[in-house]
Amino acid sequence: MKKRKIYIFHLICGALTLCALLLIGSNIGVIIIRGTKSFPECISRPETLFAFGLSVRTACISTLLCFLLAVPTSYLLTQTSFPGCRIMEILLELTISLPYIVLGLSLLILFSSPTGKWLKSAGLPVVFSQNGIIIAQLTVNLPFAVKLISSAFRDVDPKLSYVAGLLGAGPFQRFLTIMLPLSRNALVSAFILLWSRALGEFGATLMLVGITRMKTETLPGSIYLAVSTNDLNAALANAFLLLLLSFLSLALAGRFGKNKGKWRQYE
Repeated sequence: MKKRKIYIFHLICGALTLCALLLIGSNIGVIIIRGTKSFPECISRPETLFAFGLSVRTACISTLLCFLLAVPTSYLLTQTSFPGCRIMEILLELTISLPYIVLGLSLLILFSSPTGKWLKSAGLPVVFSQNGIIIAQLTVNLPFAVKLISSAFRDVDPKLSYVAGLLGAGPFQRFLTIMLPLSRNALVSAFILLWSRALGEFGATLMLVGITRMKTETLPGSIYLAVSTNDLNAALANAFLLLLLSFLSLALAGRFGKNKGKWRQYE
């Protein structure tokens, strides 16, 4: 009787898993089947090449900036203790649940202020500019970066850092020789995932910089413009390109994730 109940439970889990696969797989199937047909024709279009180049360039810059901010922030939150630490962590993660269009609205108001106008006069325009794409991607990804990197740092045995401190290693030396090597694969995996997320960011970008053909046109923006002009072939071709880049990113990130255990031997 007990085995039969377990078997029924497995059947229920299997049926629900099949539903999930059908829901997700049907969407992926449409993009692959329809996108591959129009991909050869649309990939050589100037607007597609521009959108691809702009997306890759802004995603690389924003992800580098994201890591520049998230790594020391995550180290501070996980390796030190101070009043208000938990409140700071909550504030940094608060925007994860907000719609990206709301973040874009707040950015638009912020950079339409005298500060934004001063930046524009200094040669660093943000609103309706490619610089705004980087800012939007950075704002959207930073909470996720802090969460991922903090998780990687917490996985490192604190005893190692403590022993190194007893042997005379300073905080920066412990960070370079212990924290970074032992969490290297997790950090690389996080970088790839954040880059992939930046590549597909749309809501905040739409609100802050708009979508202008051959100016602020990223790959998601190109899909939006193509659908707006009823050019479904171009939209599906760009969607297929994004799907391909996401697949490669996830495969590469997963490879580093599997190698995580390699560094555990030093803990």
